[in-house]
Amino acid sequence: MRIAICASEGAPYCKSGGLGDVMEALPAALSRIEGNEVALFLPYYHKIKSNTAYITEKIAEFRVSLGWRQQYCAVMKLTNRADKVQVYFLDSEYYFGARTGAIYGDMDDGERFAFFSRACLDAMLAIEFIPEIIQCNDWQCGLIPVYLKAVYHDRLSNTRCMYTIHNIEYQGWANSSFFDDMLALPWEYRPTLDMNNSVNVMKGAIETADLVTTVSETYARELMYPYYAHGLDGILASNAWKLTGITNGIDVNTFNPETSKSLPAHFNSETFVEGKAKCKAALQKEVGLPEAPDVPLMVMVTRLAGHKGLDLLCYIARRLMWEENAQLLILGTGEPQYENFFRDLAKQLPEQVSAQITFNLGLADRIYAGGDIYLMPSKSEPCGLSQMNAMRYGTVPVVHATGGLKDTVPPCDADGKGGLGFTFQSYNADDFFASIQRALHLYNTDREAWRALQKKEMETDFSWDVPAARYMELFRNMLSW
Repeated sequence: MRIAICASEGAPYCKSGGLGDVMEALPAALSRIEGNEVALFLPYYHKIKSNTAYITEKIAEFRVSLGWRQQYCAVMKLTNRADKVQVYFLDSEYYFGARTGAIYGDMDDGERFAFFSRACLDAMLAIEFIPEIIQCNDWQCGLIPVYLKAVYHDRLSNTRCMYTIHNIEYQGWANSSFFDDMLALPWEYRPTLDMNNSVNVMKGAIETADLVTTVSETYARELMYPYYAHGLDGILASNAWKLTGITNGIDVNTFNPETSKSLPAHFNSETFVEGKAKCKAALQKEVGLPEAPDVPLMVMVTRLAGHKGLDLLCYIARRLMWEENAQLLILGTGEPQYENFFRDLAKQLPEQVSAQITFNLGLADRIYAGGDIYLMPSKSEPCGLSQMNAMRYGTVPVVHATGGLKDTVPPCDADGKGGLGFTFQSYNADDFFASIQRALHLYNTDREAWRALQKKEMETDFSWDVPAARYMELFRNMLSW
């Protein structure tokens, strides 16, 4: 099957969050399935172009219609990729050249990604890569199914389009004039994109895609409710027949305690007791905490933002440290109020708390390996990857039972049996506190049961093989329509 995947970011070339990780792993997993030919289309950002590790050649060039504009685009083929995924970068100095350095956040993001959406389809035609399936991601690629239906239906008549929502909070809003000034779409598609007298790109994608997916089964159900849908619950309800959830996997080769170059000691599900002890001791030393092997080390690697549940942790943090003999380690950057809170907490309780207000992938890996308990109290979480990364390293998660957290962390009982971690149902600080206490109690009173839980987590398959098979099932169904 010939599959084109379009996204605004994809590791290792460009990444701002979980989408980048998915776009590194999913195409690779699909390419390993016999008979598949997979191509990944990404913007040719300046940071990619200037990186000499990525060797490219120009294989096509053309003009992209944006309203009255005819904008230049070149297709740059990556020639030194190790696996079977073919990567194409779409080059426009005007849109992706010398910018701030960030992937998102420029004032013309709407125009930039409208260009990219149409350029993806033009590129497929220019290089004669006519896919059976286009899988496109988030609002930045939300115009692809619209253009496919409205403009390219004759040239790509046998191509089906899947649209995947990774985070519904960002929908691609624009002024109503954007439709006429930029999109060059037939007038009858104006209602498709119109919402509250503005353009909503994600709405247009939901309406026109052949199938809509999101990144966990529970999140797909949650999107039917206003609390989670950010105004799109009605649109999703009317298109419920084509909405489904596929829970993400993780890259088990990258997140591998047996091989990671960042770790001071390696381990697997048979040798983790000794290996994690060495990693924990080294981690405590690295972040300035007392080297205490029997004191439970609670960790969190996250963007410091409200929806990650930081308000709950801030509310209970001091009480938790006063009442429990435990340590707390936070890694991440984000909103100033949270950065300042954890800095102050670490100054007040230096024997118990370490705040690493930075971005450090190597340290994140060492935290997954050296931690005992992983905290993830997210208010909402489409899928979440950190909890799976943590379990891969035998670090027991405590999570709010929402979205992908509910799907990947079935709750265990007080004895550590029946699930993979500790969960709380209601989003409040008391329930979060109680779930942490349950985890601490098991750690402190029944180390054998604790280790059995760790082993079970480490032997759970979080790879992309299962999600990739599910994607293929949906692709085949789409082609039969």
